[in-house]
Amino acid sequence: MEMYPIYSFFSEEHRILKRMVRQFVEEELNPHVEEWEEAGLIPREVFKRLGELGLLGIRFPEEYGGTGADMKTTVAFVEELARCRSRGLVMGVLVHTDMSSPYLARWGTEEQKRRWLPGIISGERICAIALTEPGAGSDLAGISTTARREGDHYIVNGSKVFITNALNADLFFVLVKTAPELGHRGMSLLLVEKGAPGFTVRRMPKKLGMHGSDTGELTFEDCPVPIENLIGEENRGFYQVMSGLQIERLVSSVAMVGHAQQAIEDAIQYAQERELFGQRLADFQVTRHKLAKLQTKLEAARQLTYAATRTIDEGLDATAVVSMCKAFCADVACEVADECLQLHGGYGYMEEYDIARLYRDIRLWKIGAGATEVMYEVIAKKMGLRERKQEMIRT
Repeated sequence: MEMYPIYSFFSEEHRILKRMVRQFVEEELNPHVEEWEEAGLIPREVFKRLGELGLLGIRFPEEYGGTGADMKTTVAFVEELARCRSRGLVMGVLVHTDMSSPYLARWGTEEQKRRWLPGIISGERICAIALTEPGAGSDLAGISTTARREGDHYIVNGSKVFITNALNADLFFVLVKTAPELGHRGMSLLLVEKGAPGFTVRRMPKKLGMHGSDTGELTFEDCPVPIENLIGEENRGFYQVMSGLQIERLVSSVAMVGHAQQAIEDAIQYAQERELFGQRLADFQVTRHKLAKLQTKLEAARQLTYAATRTIDEGLDATAVVSMCKAFCADVACEVADECLQLHGGYGYMEEYDIARLYRDIRLWKIGAGATEVMYEVIAKKMGLRERKQEMIRT
């Protein structure tokens, strides 16, 4: 299925999965992209259909309806899902499968998993992750949403912004401060159900791109959440989230590569059909070399995602390589979008061609799931480059 067989990363079983997902995307998703983008919301039936196909619980235990597969299987799935021309749909699905529900699968109690995982895997219940706040994004330790214990409930107060799946979601994994005086050591992860008293969701203003994903603001006003909805240990939420972000950033990187690959393929087709100065655009050496250079960079990005995948499947610390993935893939994907739009000329600026939408959509990945600047700081720390504290400088 690859353009050129330079690696054997996937087994035949993975390739069968990839063919199935690609057919599903082409036949059942892409024909509806325009209406979903216009509505700014993906129908819940899409999640249910993905559940029917067994694609929402790839790494979850079989006893709850999952497949029990490895990270490589997830990568095979995401590479093909990324060919959906509604990048917002892709984001919404990945938030459900890899950015929120894994916290339940990894840290939840047996009772919690039996209560919620089957519906998550079937697509009957849609999930969202609520971390970012109006005053805290990259600085996750700076969140101000609190949850104080009162009897058998936590009383939650605060707000979250830029929450994907906000309008569709039934289950929200919300990071709160249960011991504010302890800073990041006093955070916990709560599962808040849609319709909880004092919990409201508001659609946020229209975005630059990713129109297919619903994005909202959450407000909690003395919202009672049962103590049995605590995911993992109290005051360990920050560490749970930091661990989970590695998967989030990897699947985001895989999606970026998939989107960019599609853009290059579209540009190749356009260059072979478009004529100017009496010859095809593809007949100009500058065009061929530009596309070849883009493909080379994209292949490097792809191989970096594969290296990160192996690291995770082997149970090793993937923090550095995943951070490299997130930063590098975002840079390459944005470059591909820009250069492919340029190759389309004036037509690339028209909504008639998908490159215009991709150009808008792809830019988010330098911000979402960890800003590029944060990724490079993580990498620098792993290299042993740490900022000297002021007190050390004074000595």
